Amino acid sequence: MQIVEFTADSLRFSDALPDRAPSDGFVWIFFDRDEFETHQPLLQQAAQQLGGSALLDLHRQDLGNAVHPSHYDFTSIYDLIIFRRLATQAETSAEVEHEAAVAAYHGPGGQPRNKPRGGLPAFNRISSRAVGFVVFDRLLVSVHPRGCYTAKSFIERSLTDARFSVDATSARSRVPSSPADLVLRMVNAMVDSYLDVRKELTTQLEHWQAELLKPNSRFTNWGSLMGARSQLHVLEDLCDEQHDAMQEWLDSLREQPMSSFAVDAQLAQSRRDQLVARARDVIEHIERVVHHARRLEQSAETVVQIHFSAQSNRTNDIMRTLTALTAVFLPLNLITGFFGMNFEFMPIIHTSTGFWWTVGFMVLLVLVVVAIFWRKRYLARTAR
Repeated sequence: MQIVEFTADSLRFSDALPDRAPSDGFVWIFFDRDEFETHQPLLQQAAQQLGGSALLDLHRQDLGNAVHPSHYDFTSIYDLIIFRRLATQAETSAEVEHEAAVAAYHGPGGQPRNKPRGGLPAFNRISSRAVGFVVFDRLLVSVHPRGCYTAKSFIERSLTDARFSVDATSARSRVPSSPADLVLRMVNAMVDSYLDVRKELTTQLEHWQAELLKPNSRFTNWGSLMGARSQLHVLEDLCDEQHDAMQEWLDSLREQPMSSFAVDAQLAQSRRDQLVARARDVIEHIERVVHHARRLEQSAETVVQIHFSAQSNRTNDIMRTLTALTAVFLPLNLITGFFGMNFEFMPIIHTSTGFWWTVGFMVLLVLVVVAIFWRKRYLARTAR
């Protein structure tokens, strides 16, 4: 657990819960989800003392739920936002290793019963973790997975900005002005991680596309390709939930009275416009991720269809060639079958040149049929 007090142009860490929030700032308390249950009394004390209302039991359960989808809810005192961030490579690797360890030796003789998750590594990264925020006027409570990079990186960035700011005006622009401002900045960092992984997803999907479109492709990794498509569905659904939650919160910010942002009317309007602009920017980033996921999904489906169309065309070419060859030798079979009949009197069968006349006629017939088929492109080589 960490307690951070933000003022107009600085921040400081505190070991104990303050009696009241700074007059020109707010208090941020963030927990690891593993220790969330053990700090319930302190959480309710902080919510009552600094926020003005205890948390509802339903909302406390939502904060402690590690698999809760992105969601927005509110009361007359505070807002609840749950946002699912992208898992880091270390978290994904640990999860894959755990799945492999559980599935590898689970039967007699230590033989693997289930295969661990495979496929391209970028698609295994489409795994998310729930981060919960409770936003009061002067208090922010957040619940993160253990070792969450979002909270740590933001504190380090805020300390750097506050330390190296040239003047008070610059410091105030860099330090969050309210709990809602802090939440939007952290959510924006989470969405940026989704934007960063787009290039990796595109590169690895293009690798599969190149394999599928090779003329003599012998692609066999269909299980991984279907898994990648499923992961893209997961990413699309995840972003849709994020979009809905942020859109509802944006509507709530627009409906809040000006007095909840600041006492001074001009300052309140400025802070409100800033929050709304940040919220719109976050929503626009989420929409970009959704658009990219849908485009990748359509691209994967299209290349699979092109692959099977190409395979079908190659099969048709082979069948056309075999049919033409069959048609070439069919008259020869007819002739040999005719002269193979057991009749005593047949034309040219008892002449010394009958065999050569028959062979010459058969060769001439083959040349004529091949010429006709070549002219009609039945035997033409297909361009590759």
